[in-house]
Amino acid sequence: MTPSSEQDTAPSTQEEPKLGPGGISFTIWPPTQRTRDAVISRLIETLSTPSVLSKRYGTLPSDEASAAARQIEDEAFAAAGGSSATDSDDIKILQVYSKEISKRMLDTVKARAATPAAVENGAGQTPTSDVPPSSSLAEEAAPAAADSDT
Repeated sequence: MTPSSEQDTAPSTQEEPKLGPGGISFTIWPPTQRTRDAVISRLIETLSTPSVLSKRYGTLPSDEASAAARQIEDEAFAAAGGSSATDSDDIKILQVYSKEISKRMLDTVKARAATPAAVENGAGQTPTSDVPPSSSLAEEAAPAAADSDT
């Protein structure tokens, strides 16, 4: 393997990789660095561009969205990696990772929308009702990792 392709493989600390059709090995968890970078890019896009989420909570400047996205992904990866699922439960761990990303992203935009500076800049407003976000908002907020289920 070349050094550049090694970063796209899962760490060798896992048990034997699962063999798919044709003897090709694959793993679901942990995600490759390339996948993690794609999740971060999608988070940055979601946090910094107009969307269902931004209509309610506002957008973040690109630099702030980038820092927040990296922190969200790092924390979600650590939380999922520390979950009680066993190595054979890769799909369950991936679900924990995806849910943690969505939860942390919503927490981030809600916290920012609640700050006076964000409201002054027109970045968002504090919601006037205690109605939880609709399922469509949660689906919009889910990162690219959720798309891997298909």
